[in-house]
Amino acid sequence: MLLATTGIVVAGGVAAAVTLWPSGGGSPNGAGASVGTSAASTGSARSVPSRSYPLSQPPRTIPAVSRFTAARGPGWRPASGHRVVVDNAQLADEGRLLAGELGMAYGGQTGAGAGAGDVELGLAGSGNQESYTLTVANGRVKITGPGEAGVFYGTRTLKQEVHGGGTAPEGVVNDAPAKPRRGFMLDIARKYYTAGWIEDRIRELGDLKYNELGLHLSDDQGFRIESSSHPEIVSKQHLGKAEVKRIVDLAASRHITVVPEIDSPGHLGAVIAAHPDIQLRNASGVATRGAVDISKPAAAKIVDDLLNEFSGVFPGAYWHLGGDEYLALMARDPAASYPQLAAAARARFGPKAGVADLATGWLNDRANVMRGHGRTMRAWNDGFYRASSVQPAGDLEVAYWTGKELGARPPTDYLGAGRKVINYNDEYLYYVLGQPQTFVYPTGQRIYEQWTPRVLRGTTAVPARYDGQILGGVFAVWSDRPTAQTQDQVAAGIRMPLRATAQKLWDSRTPSLSWTQFKALAGRLG
Repeated sequence: MLLATTGIVVAGGVAAAVTLWPSGGGSPNGAGASVGTSAASTGSARSVPSRSYPLSQPPRTIPAVSRFTAARGPGWRPASGHRVVVDNAQLADEGRLLAGELGMAYGGQTGAGAGAGDVELGLAGSGNQESYTLTVANGRVKITGPGEAGVFYGTRTLKQEVHGGGTAPEGVVNDAPAKPRRGFMLDIARKYYTAGWIEDRIRELGDLKYNELGLHLSDDQGFRIESSSHPEIVSKQHLGKAEVKRIVDLAASRHITVVPEIDSPGHLGAVIAAHPDIQLRNASGVATRGAVDISKPAAAKIVDDLLNEFSGVFPGAYWHLGGDEYLALMARDPAASYPQLAAAARARFGPKAGVADLATGWLNDRANVMRGHGRTMRAWNDGFYRASSVQPAGDLEVAYWTGKELGARPPTDYLGAGRKVINYNDEYLYYVLGQPQTFVYPTGQRIYEQWTPRVLRGTTAVPARYDGQILGGVFAVWSDRPTAQTQDQVAAGIRMPLRATAQKLWDSRTPSLSWTQFKALAGRLG
């Protein structure tokens, strides 16, 4: 923390700044309604001595900004005649969006630069593409960053600062996320969600600086996206490809990547219903729920058809291969229960190979398909088998969600092997409809007060030395009992958990605001 005659540098966002705010009242959004209102509202750079203003207070936003340099001045708020301008045509979408949200005119790309009261967006600098600098000075606002995503996040900060007639405080915000992956996952296979509802969540996620939307497409209860390669598997209630395109395009406009998951070789009941010949059966001929027989080439062909088809529907950089809960490997003796799988494993990988080797080979084969489409892939941690001598592909990221499976491996097993991990901890980040088994609806308070990205399993954090391998986290909605809540009830139930998760992924340190203060801030920001 650095104190100077011209301002205050505050590290750690609002938290470190709280004790430094002047005691003489004022709006938490800016320099105070009693000073500078006229200059801020007109946008004119009045020659008012800086000593007539108290040092500005850090902005109150969700997530909190990581660094703020205070200054003396009236701050800024939008008013009639103000414009949003850009210094690069690549920022036109961000500029138009912000202008519409703040009721300002969009001035486009201007060689003359910003005028009085204007907001200027610009590309500048190098480094983290999600970082940005937001400067409020001389009746103007300037937001710059090395990438479009960072500039967009700067506009989200400004939007929150002036929400409800507030003032953006005089000074400089320097901000960047602690974690590069900040996601929300939605199970649309077991419950149908309308395209409009998903689009509303995208707008919410964008304002909270999330950058991933995961869609779980395949499960036993449904396959809910139109398919041209296999129309026979599609559920009656589903999203058309035109709707999906609108979702993907809206997400891209908010710098959110849609991450599809076609889970296999389990969770394929909807596919099996149309293709019963590929269902896994045990030695007694009894069908195994949701599982395909991975010894059959026909099973691989159908899944690969879907992977190839939907790689064109979802063009983002990331892909989730699933790989969890293959019931053949939950049997007491997989080789005895499923002799056809054991035979196929030996034929492919040698006389000592087992069913886990065949399942790992399946995962690697699907990874090869998506690698051909240039994707970075992840799979659930229980798809990485301890008993397998065949190793999962080295470039597979681990989506760590549980430590409750048979033969569970602790997170440090994966981290110690050098794998990159994404936190889906089911203890904190799983919102499971109907609360089956031991699940309870997560609360924002528990996430806010107890969870960090290093808490991968249960409630215990892994050692700090692994922090760099933990790419981020994902809050997940699972639709196990789809009628337990309406989609509107889901939106209400996840509102505060989403905000708490956003805060902890942007800055995993202990927040400065109490939960009561954070909840009140969320209520004010909407």
